Amino acid sequence: MDRLRSAFNSLIKPEQYSRFTLQPAEDGERHVEVKLSDDATEVEDQPEGSPSFRPAPLRQNRRHICYLALGALLIFLTGYLLGFVSHHKHQVEPQVDSDSDSDVEDGLKSTSTFIASPPDVQQDWKEVSNLLNERLTAEAFEKTLGTFDLPQRSAGSEEDMNQANRIFDEFKMLEMDPWTDVHYAQLQIPNSSHPNRVLFESNVFEPVGYLAYSATGTVQGKLVYGNYGRQEDLDVLQKNNVELKDSVVLLRCGNISFAEQVNNAEKKGASAVLIYPDLESYKYIKDAALYGHVHLGSGDPYTPGFPSFNHTQFPPTQSSGLPKILAQTITANMASTLLQSIDGPEPDASSGFKGGFSSVSYRLGGSKNVTVEVNNVLVSRELHNVFGVIRGFTDPDRYVVLGAQRDAWGTGYARAAVGTSILMELAKAFHNMVENDGFRPRRSIVFASWSAGEYGNVGATEWLEGYMTSLDKRVFTYINLDGAVLGVGNFVASASPLLYSLIERTMKEVKNPTGAGSVYDMVGKEKWMANVLKPMTLDDPAYPFLALSGVPSISFHFTSANAEPYLYYGTVLDNKDHLLYQTTHHTSEITVGAAQFAGQMALRLVHDHLISLDIRRYSSILSQPVKQVYMRIKQLTQSGQLKDVSPNWLNRARNSFHRAAENINRDIGNTDLSDKEACRNLNDRIMKVEHSLLSPYVSPLETPFRHLLLGRGSHTLASIGETTDMEELHIQLAMATWTLKGCANALVGDIWAIDNEI
Repeated sequence: MDRLRSAFNSLIKPEQYSRFTLQPAEDGERHVEVKLSDDATEVEDQPEGSPSFRPAPLRQNRRHICYLALGALLIFLTGYLLGFVSHHKHQVEPQVDSDSDSDVEDGLKSTSTFIASPPDVQQDWKEVSNLLNERLTAEAFEKTLGTFDLPQRSAGSEEDMNQANRIFDEFKMLEMDPWTDVHYAQLQIPNSSHPNRVLFESNVFEPVGYLAYSATGTVQGKLVYGNYGRQEDLDVLQKNNVELKDSVVLLRCGNISFAEQVNNAEKKGASAVLIYPDLESYKYIKDAALYGHVHLGSGDPYTPGFPSFNHTQFPPTQSSGLPKILAQTITANMASTLLQSIDGPEPDASSGFKGGFSSVSYRLGGSKNVTVEVNNVLVSRELHNVFGVIRGFTDPDRYVVLGAQRDAWGTGYARAAVGTSILMELAKAFHNMVENDGFRPRRSIVFASWSAGEYGNVGATEWLEGYMTSLDKRVFTYINLDGAVLGVGNFVASASPLLYSLIERTMKEVKNPTGAGSVYDMVGKEKWMANVLKPMTLDDPAYPFLALSGVPSISFHFTSANAEPYLYYGTVLDNKDHLLYQTTHHTSEITVGAAQFAGQMALRLVHDHLISLDIRRYSSILSQPVKQVYMRIKQLTQSGQLKDVSPNWLNRARNSFHRAAENINRDIGNTDLSDKEACRNLNDRIMKVEHSLLSPYVSPLETPFRHLLLGRGSHTLASIGETTDMEELHIQLAMATWTLKGCANALVGDIWAIDNEI
């Protein structure tokens, strides 16, 4: 080859003015080094016959030409053979994605034709969708459900750690690069030597169930009955002149979370709360113990806003959502004894205070004393979150997360075993599709097993707090698997508006697990939104992802057609037999349907060129709360109660958001979807929506759920429309306006395209 190179150089440049040497570099490559002659000015004075100018002999030139010809022929033959082998080995028939990005492609029909770069080799949507469904079977779930059906699984226990290790090992076998996220959280548990007690007249009750994060101590107060403990329920007591200050409020569980019930009672001045399952809704659990928590927030309440990696790193502090009053659950039979002896006025029939005890009048009380004693203790527990990942082939640093808690108060069959089984079967299915079926997801799928979900999504929230600065730029959707199967015949979901279109699309593609047609047909497609979509509650495991971290999230549940709740959720009676009864012995089949729904959503999110988040849904949903605030401000300004405030501020910010959303849709229609960089830029803009709706003007320590529409606090649009403090209203209106305007600016893309009108 050196001789060929020399011959080539001599033909191209018969006279050599400099010498070229190939020097080995540190990285192993060979680089050309140009060495000029020692004195270029002396070239002309060099005598003829100097080695630098000496012409090669004629025979040597002919020999060089022969070498050059042979080398060229050899290079040609080698290139031809390599091209032939490569062409036949790697040629793949291009496939048409018949369904992928159909909405976007419809918009492209009216635009100009693009000169597209070669498309990615990608299986079409129907093929990968069918592959996933084929790998999710009732037989497989029968086995997996049995594996994760444990008698005990409390957070941080030996059983919990064993489960974590088992899941880690399974992820490792599936080559999913598993890792563990360890936290040391403060959990509250009953004191084994000093049980909690309730004393009323001659009765002494020692309930087994309890409410984590209650205040501790002993209080005595007048016993009053407050229905569900909603604001309107407590207003009924005050209208009937029943004093709530320093009282002990007896409430039946339901409608709102335990934490909200206790918080409402605390605001009214109560000293303690007792919560029981009324027979109107819980017919079969008269002696069942209730468990839960009363932290009005999520995560470890003793490291608010911080991850619980190591408590010593952070100053001692407490969440503002921790109650300052006592809270305790009691059984239905204990509550019956209290209600039979309670006195006071009777509530109006229209108030809805009457429950399921036929021998009880449900009086409001207010005259007899009751004593409540709570002796719970704080313990530090090591918690392990376990993760596995299937990496994307185009944008591996963008990922959808599927998660399920694995802990529970008792067996936790519907609460934890079903969700964990769905998580593991989906992990196996996606792994096999990539390994054996040629599936190439564009983006990554992360599978997460959380601990301490029963204490207020502690494991998941601590993970979010630990990586808050990066997750919103990488996680574009969270799919919660907890409680996915609670009955048969109906389907409900709570989600970010960005996911509404995807929910509808997925319901049409997933078959009804126990009947004909699809899930979409099962729920009544004419009014599917009203029948399916429910507000996301504070105790929903997906809520911290949405309202704390700004990640579009969803929780979904197959439930009973007659709207009968799964009575054993949050009790030690949540077991296999009770769920079988609730699902009419179709638990495995419905679990398959739940897995298909979650899997199809995740598949769509990582398969299509563009992330399936519909900004137009938010644009329309914003209209109603903005209109309510607008009417409220207009009314106050016209009456003279509010001055120097324009009702148009927030409305103009909403219009900016609407224009920004329309600009994204227009850019989508004008983009070549085979251009990876262009799609990534569009996806990055879409991913900013949810996080940009988190108010930057409130403290995450005091107000962790900062979402403008779906959060909790004075910064939300709902709160602004109700406040009576004019100065506070003025401040919050300005903050909400700029939060919404900031979200619109984030969607624009280029700073020079920002609409500055407010």
